[in-house]
Amino acid sequence: MSHKKKEYEKKGSAQSGSNKNDHDDNRKKLKKHFYESELKKLQIELVKLQEWIKHEGLKVVILFEGRDAAGKGGVIKRITQTLNPRICKVVALGTPTEKEKSQWYFQRYAPNLPAAGEMVLFDRSWYNRAGVERVMGFCTDEEYREFFRTCPEFERMLIRSGIILIKYYFSVSNEEQERRFQSRINDRAKRWKLSPMDLESRARWVEYSKAKDEMFKYTDIKQSPWWVVNADDKKRARLNTIHHLLSVIPYKDLTPEPVKLPPRQQGEGYVRAPFSDQTFVPEVY
Repeated sequence: MSHKKKEYEKKGSAQSGSNKNDHDDNRKKLKKHFYESELKKLQIELVKLQEWIKHEGLKVVILFEGRDAAGKGGVIKRITQTLNPRICKVVALGTPTEKEKSQWYFQRYAPNLPAAGEMVLFDRSWYNRAGVERVMGFCTDEEYREFFRTCPEFERMLIRSGIILIKYYFSVSNEEQERRFQSRINDRAKRWKLSPMDLESRARWVEYSKAKDEMFKYTDIKQSPWWVVNADDKKRARLNTIHHLLSVIPYKDLTPEPVKLPPRQQGEGYVRAPFSDQTFVPEVY
């Protein structure tokens, strides 16, 4: 049965509110029980999608772009949480090397594209050139213009080759980003998430907004449109993104039948080595 007919779709839509694009609405927070229940249902569907991708030899690429602290990593974590890392892979490339800077711009991304039966999630992608590289001056004007000439054709080429390409942009308000940055500053376990580039993005909020508008102007094409996620509410953003992902890739339920464990092999004279010959982790807790 198609996931589109699942009862949770109607239930989730009713709980989500009527205006999904309004960052200033006053919707109540999702109850923890409801959120965890819906997430579990969606993750079961993701496992079904994974098995379908493997069975059909599909090649899926999902791009996650957006403001710093918009919640991209949290969504990626919930998508991959129950999936096989050999099938569902996350790509988060670092700063390009001098050699990579001299290559064709898309060259460093091509080796990370999926083979048959794989799904690749790009935690930021080739759209770095349209965002941070443009705003921070890491590329020339000619490289920037060439990106917009090449990118739509590059993506059309991927699609013609059989790749399913899905692009998400996570939109977060100025106020919510400020709150999340402050939360990271005050939490020693999260400070690593704040890079100098993240802090600079706060000072250049308007420039990033203009860069995003320009990016959409040239790359929001019919073959691979941008899907904007209202990310001010992290839990809703996670559920809505996963729900949408499941809706754009048709799949069938290939859940295997329950497995029956075989009887355990008998010892037949085997004597276990003494514990004194092994080195154990200290039991501090």
